[in-house]
Amino acid sequence: MSKLISSPNSALTGKVRVPGDKSISHRALMLSALAVGRSEVRGLLEGDDVLATAAAMRAMGATINRLADGHYEVYGVGVGGLTSPDDIIDMGNSGTSTRLLLGLIASHDITVTMTGDASLRSRPMGRVMDPLGEFGAEFSARDDRFLPLTISGTAQPLVLDYSPPMASAQVKSAVLLAGLNTPGRTIVRERVATRDHTERMLRAMGADIRESHEDGVRIVSIEGQPELSPIAIDVPGDISSSAFLLAAASMVPGSDVVIEDVGLNPLRTGIIGALTAMGADITVESESTIGREAMGGGEPVGTLRVRAAALKAVTDLSVDPSTMIDEFPVLFCAAAVAEGVSRFTGLEELRVKESDRLNAMAVGLAANGVQVEELPDGLVVHGCGGRVPGGGSVETHLDHRIAMSFSVLGQMATAPITIDDASPIQTSFPGFTDLMTGLGAGLALDG
Repeated sequence: MSKLISSPNSALTGKVRVPGDKSISHRALMLSALAVGRSEVRGLLEGDDVLATAAAMRAMGATINRLADGHYEVYGVGVGGLTSPDDIIDMGNSGTSTRLLLGLIASHDITVTMTGDASLRSRPMGRVMDPLGEFGAEFSARDDRFLPLTISGTAQPLVLDYSPPMASAQVKSAVLLAGLNTPGRTIVRERVATRDHTERMLRAMGADIRESHEDGVRIVSIEGQPELSPIAIDVPGDISSSAFLLAAASMVPGSDVVIEDVGLNPLRTGIIGALTAMGADITVESESTIGREAMGGGEPVGTLRVRAAALKAVTDLSVDPSTMIDEFPVLFCAAAVAEGVSRFTGLEELRVKESDRLNAMAVGLAANGVQVEELPDGLVVHGCGGRVPGGGSVETHLDHRIAMSFSVLGQMATAPITIDDASPIQTSFPGFTDLMTGLGAGLALDG
């Protein structure tokens, strides 16, 4: 455990590229492992969460090698070809890969036991266990919904037509992945559209996946038991990781930062709209589509430029929370620096992430002199109109986004902010501290 001290140093300036998109990296490994033949993944995020996914897929039969150039090659086993691992699979801190892997396993006739770190073991899995049980999978879980858990997939999965009770890309993807090895057409009906990386990648690999809309509901379906073709996948920079740079450069006077090759999937870019609504100066300097052929339409990618601006409070944010749910912690920090009182609601989902992010952010902001009110589904943040008092310590609860968010806020604090543990940052943004200090931020490890 190493503390991280964040304090102002200088304006943030420079041109950088953030690590590969975590959501796409997880899916690239999982789906390549179910293809027939050799796939190549370039720009894979080498954070702890994604490496846990790679280890899990190896344990279930896939061959995954890191090449000398930093690319990865994956030799898949084909849909239906996963095998039971010899030992318990440790998923570390990765909730995304745990829930998606449960989907893959549910329609395979194998048994897998999964565990994770203290944070992951505290996160409920019931939201995916419920629909996967309808396929025929059986579960034995601590208190019926927590890791450690054992899943026994079914040899005769039943086709499912499912309407998730909440907007969740993880639930949707878990159901679609279970549908991969289920005869017939599996259907998911979304009242709120969620990130579509799974659909894009499956379509690129030859799956019969269809989308339609009916009475405001997005309907996604997949025909089971396809033969997935191997492909070469370029992973764009992670917009969720870019959010910390976008917020920091918006907040710190004199900043001017360019972020290259960022994924701009429209179901992921809510943070740009949210910061812009607060007065941020963010522009897309170039935009293209990577893997247009390989990715069945591709993932939009662009170069972002962000310059410092005077931020103003927001009360009725017209951005769908599903397009930026992981970015709200750093947005709360931007609100703490802004002029006026910001109110954020409809964010119950933040209570069941790596930590209870609403409570963790409320406590951390208050410890650093920011007036904040915690609501059942959000926060009210009283902006300081510039520097926050700072001087407090923040407990991350093993949550990488809490650690990075307060690292950003410390750049606008009168007294240094101490983050209790920097190690969770490695799960999603290896090299974060070096990248930020390279731009001019004042970050230092202590211990």
